[in-house]
Amino acid sequence: MLTPTQAMDELLALPEGPFVLEQVAQTPGAWVVGGAVRDVLLGRAPRELDLVVQADPAPLIAALGGSVVSHARFGTATVTLDMAGARGPVTVDIARARTETYRAPGALPDVHEATVLEDLERRDVSVNAIALRPGVQGAAPELLQVPGALEDLDRGLLRVLHDRSFGDDPTRLWRVARYAVRLGFAVDAHTAALAARADPRTVTGVRLGNELRLALRERDPLAVLRTAQALNGLLLPEGIDLDPRRLPDALALLPAGGRDDLVTLAACCGPVDAATLVAWLADLGFSAAELDIVAAGSRASTYMPLHRARSGSDIARAVRGVPLEVVALAGGAQAERWIRELQDVRLQITGEDLLAAGVPEGPAVGRVLQRVLDQRLDGTLEGGRDAELAAARAALAADD
Repeated sequence: MLTPTQAMDELLALPEGPFVLEQVAQTPGAWVVGGAVRDVLLGRAPRELDLVVQADPAPLIAALGGSVVSHARFGTATVTLDMAGARGPVTVDIARARTETYRAPGALPDVHEATVLEDLERRDVSVNAIALRPGVQGAAPELLQVPGALEDLDRGLLRVLHDRSFGDDPTRLWRVARYAVRLGFAVDAHTAALAARADPRTVTGVRLGNELRLALRERDPLAVLRTAQALNGLLLPEGIDLDPRRLPDALALLPAGGRDDLVTLAACCGPVDAATLVAWLADLGFSAAELDIVAAGSRASTYMPLHRARSGSDIARAVRGVPLEVVALAGGAQAERWIRELQDVRLQITGEDLLAAGVPEGPAVGRVLQRVLDQRLDGTLEGGRDAELAAARAALAADD
């Protein structure tokens, strides 16, 4: 584990580091906190900087500049900066030091002003309850922690800070699962026992759905899902398969820009009762389009029509209106041919071209265009306007 001075050097090496940390050093009561401190102490690159101020954060926000999105209920703000040398816009989250109280299990917290140490004490796990502040005029950096945080970090252990943690906020179950897999840390025995007794149903489905989405975007989402299920069996539906055999092939087939998170979830949900699956996804706040992908992909409903298809036009008819994620999950040679070769086949002619050629307006226009497209898909017609128009006239003559 790095020393505080070495950790500060790592933060200063970030494109945004020198500028942001200079503003932190000049702001009384401002600290770098949470995951960024945890990661640099471990010698890892932080994902983003989180700052806490034991006072009004407005002066620090103004000093940073950039674009600001404020969250007044929690006294937080997200600042987006354009920094030279960064791969893209840099986000810095800023909050006023606070404590939180919960009127009921799973309710959103009520926020109260606090010291930075009190702010650390209300966090999820000990290894996130560490703060680092740049030294002023060459002085060594200051480090603040809850008791045992550095020892837990050194041992690779995840420990909640109080016994009400999962009761106050069951979404912490998902966060512990993500940290465990991302960091390669173990969950301490008492924390695991508390997790097993927690009831995630006290929080809204949408908040749980947001955490599931984050889990599916992790580098090893299946490991996160397995860890979450081991922590608390109520987080995932009964029958879910967390070692789906068809998933690697589907992900390999999915084009860039496809929703690999939904493909992963759909592959896992094959054994889940269909009605249970739809109700679960709807409660988690999945959109209708997302629900369709997961539900259809989990049933492999596209497999048989695709498997029976022989020509390019047969394949196109089998997948008409089907998202690429569902095609990838169906798999097989026909699915691969559609994704790799056929999905981008387009006609250069349009209905207006046929009308200009004398085709009367009506259903015949669509039928002729489809016949020409089928020839393109089947490889019996070369592309190009002249060839396509000739094929269209031949199709019209055949109709006559």
